[in-house]
Amino acid sequence: MTIASSTAARPALFAGISNTDLGATVLRVSMGGLFLAHAWLKLVIFTPAGTVGYFESLGFPGFLAYLVIAAELAGGVALIAGVWTRWVSLALVPVLLGSIYAPHGAAGFFFSNEGGGWEFPAFWAIALVVQSLLGDGAFAVKRSRK
Repeated sequence: MTIASSTAARPALFAGISNTDLGATVLRVSMGGLFLAHAWLKLVIFTPAGTVGYFESLGFPGFLAYLVIAAELAGGVALIAGVWTRWVSLALVPVLLGSIYAPHGAAGFFFSNEGGGWEFPAFWAIALVVQSLLGDGAFAVKRSRK
């Protein structure tokens, strides 16, 4: 059985939208929401000054905190809207890799470890790469041509 025949046998959930496009949309919007939640946490709960202090305590330059907050805000909005999805997804991978490097890397693999391990950021980084391969999905403001 070929891939084409196996997917052709499954009806689309919504008329005119493939299940692949729908799956890409769900992934895109959910990751965008998670990035907005993380930006909100840094802005409202930790505050920008507190986030800068935390980044500096990890050995990162303080200004990097503002770049991460901006990337999470702009990237989250772009993903939810479906604007430049492939590029935005790839641009956000370094944010997750940085969170693996510090602070989560020292906590071990499992995210349930004290300090949160690098399991979740690694999965999220892989999901961003998958999103870049899938593209915008359905309901994107700026749907790219395949």
